[in-house]
Amino acid sequence: MISIQISQLTKRFGSTTALHGLDLVIEAGELFFLLGPSGCGKTTLLRSIAGFYIPEAGSIRFGDEDVTRLEPHKRNTGMMFQSYALWPHLTVTENVAFGLVERKVAKAEIAQRVREALASVRMETYAERKPNQLSGGQQQRVALARALVIRPRCLLLDEPLSNLDAKLRLEMRTEIRRVCKEFKLTTVYVTHDQKEALSIADRMAILDGGHILQVGSPREVYGRPVCKTVAHFIGETDFIEGVLVARRGREAEVDTPIGRFVGELGDAASSLAVGAAVTVSIRPECWTLREHGEAVNSVRGRIGEAIYLGEVAQYGFLTTVGGSARTLKVYELNPREIASASVGDLHAVVAARDVVVLER
Repeated sequence: MISIQISQLTKRFGSTTALHGLDLVIEAGELFFLLGPSGCGKTTLLRSIAGFYIPEAGSIRFGDEDVTRLEPHKRNTGMMFQSYALWPHLTVTENVAFGLVERKVAKAEIAQRVREALASVRMETYAERKPNQLSGGQQQRVALARALVIRPRCLLLDEPLSNLDAKLRLEMRTEIRRVCKEFKLTTVYVTHDQKEALSIADRMAILDGGHILQVGSPREVYGRPVCKTVAHFIGETDFIEGVLVARRGREAEVDTPIGRFVGELGDAASSLAVGAAVTVSIRPECWTLREHGEAVNSVRGRIGEAIYLGEVAQYGFLTTVGGSARTLKVYELNPREIASASVGDLHAVVAARDVVVLER
């Protein structure tokens, strides 16, 4: 296992700066996700770690070794691509063995290591098939075995599940995490799929415009986003604009057009002062519908649109702001009865720990 240390990394393509002086530490054995919208810099960062791009400034270290300008084949990283990149004319065994043949490993050792790699991804019974005889999920397992067989120092995954259907994606998420932990591999995984990242990451970095906005565990990033961009990108949220009227350490009190909210600052290091314009972020599943409201963290309104999805019902909760209607997203988990406009006035109530106060 190795750690990966990135310091002040800058990468440009002509006049466009793709990465702006990034600092990041990925711990040894960690399954680390790079997440963000298209064009945010996540694939550029991954390819810089792999050695396909040489940065204009900064450094990349694998443990104690500076690999910033080391050729890709000398970094001993395993890479998985979105397209699988399997040779169609070679068998599964030959595809997995390719990297070892190029390294001139002895034939007996190649055979043993290929068997072990295929067994680790549960593909040993398909050893003599060609890629076109395999399903998408099976091809993905072969690509993973090929990356593992060279015994890489770290594993780099570039949106590896994007070509699979929803059921296979769920299956392969668990499989990739199992393999990475079994082999104790430091793994860097690029995706734009939030559920993928939240379900299997140890930690993640959210990128936007070549900058890292936040680094943390899935629970930290989802529950305590440090800015509106992160809150908006990771999951659904209701944004309510207001003014900061009191602050006690991280606790914050906000006046909004639909009521007063008490919650916590998303960024503990924020310098927000009383009177600052802020935005309250509340996840739809954090609301609870009640007949009676509270003095704070409570909004009066009515059910508008209702969508039943089995385990959850999604409501458009209509409240009035200055004579005009405002709609909040409210999710009811395990709904017993589907609420509707005929119910009359209700109150959407939220706990202070689920109210996140952000800079506007």
